[in-house]
Amino acid sequence: MRRAIQLALLGGVSVAPNPMVGAVIVHNNRIIGEGYHQVFGSAHAEVNAVNAVEDQSLLSESTIYVTLEPCAHFGKTPPCANLLVEKQFKRVVIGTIDPFAKVAGQGIKILQEAGIDCTVGVLEAECQEINKRFFTFHQQQRPYIVLKWAQTIDGFIDAERNNNETGEIRWISSPDTQTLVHQWRAEEQAILVGWKTILNDNPSLTVRAVSGKNPIRIIVDSQLQAPKTAIVFTDGLLTIVFNTVRDDHQDSVQYIQLSDCTVESQLKALYQLNIISVFIEGGNYTLQQYIDSGNWDEARVIVGENRFGSGIKAPVIGQIPASTHTFSTDTIHTFTRS
Repeated sequence: MRRAIQLALLGGVSVAPNPMVGAVIVHNNRIIGEGYHQVFGSAHAEVNAVNAVEDQSLLSESTIYVTLEPCAHFGKTPPCANLLVEKQFKRVVIGTIDPFAKVAGQGIKILQEAGIDCTVGVLEAECQEINKRFFTFHQQQRPYIVLKWAQTIDGFIDAERNNNETGEIRWISSPDTQTLVHQWRAEEQAILVGWKTILNDNPSLTVRAVSGKNPIRIIVDSQLQAPKTAIVFTDGLLTIVFNTVRDDHQDSVQYIQLSDCTVESQLKALYQLNIISVFIEGGNYTLQQYIDSGNWDEARVIVGENRFGSGIKAPVIGQIPASTHTFSTDTIHTFTRS
């Protein structure tokens, strides 16, 4: 099962909104096949593991270890539980039950009714941890939320701006840490900021400093006040704008009209978009809204070496960090919602 977990992690954000799943097939204490879910819409882990076995006649004498309950429904691919029954596996070892309502024990039921020996809950905590985004999405009907901001030693997220000081980022963290943030972005399905971040910083919100998939960009802009010349509206990459004014497409920008732009409305829209994780890099207002509403799961706070003396205060999270470590010249505090 530990090997299956290692394989599952190889899928990363490429499988979202599906879960990361790994599978290992063992015959007489020897691994004869393994696989993982590689890209959303492609073959599942069990299928890839089965296809990796050269002598298919061995499957009826084999055990398959899979990190998540085999699916029991027709989606983009046929049910994996049916495949395991068809191949007459002797035993199936499952890390954790799938929280998705169309599976949620039904895959196990199919296997057991076919006379296959099933063991459930092996390294269960570890198997749930790797898919905490997927579990949060299905159990809480909202995406997994990761907050991030950088602040100075004296607790400011930005200096005060006058009307002529917009469109340029005032860096607080080191270049190495900025690259790390791009890696963090690459691990989530979407990235969200408020319209004032677009006005003040004109960010790209991409993963250009690392190898990875750009997250879907979400801009919260109730009255459509962000400048249309901003990079996020002109670089041809998908940007979704939550607003209360219009509901249409224009080039690469999708406008989604909400009744209001509260955190609850944003989360409902993100859930309907099938987005299972969001990296929030907005300003104080956006971040504090999510903190105060209790709709967050992790927060990563970067403390740089410099001081502003005055300016826009950093958000207040109101609890002790779960961990703290030094990266480059910065200190990173990690919080988990208690």
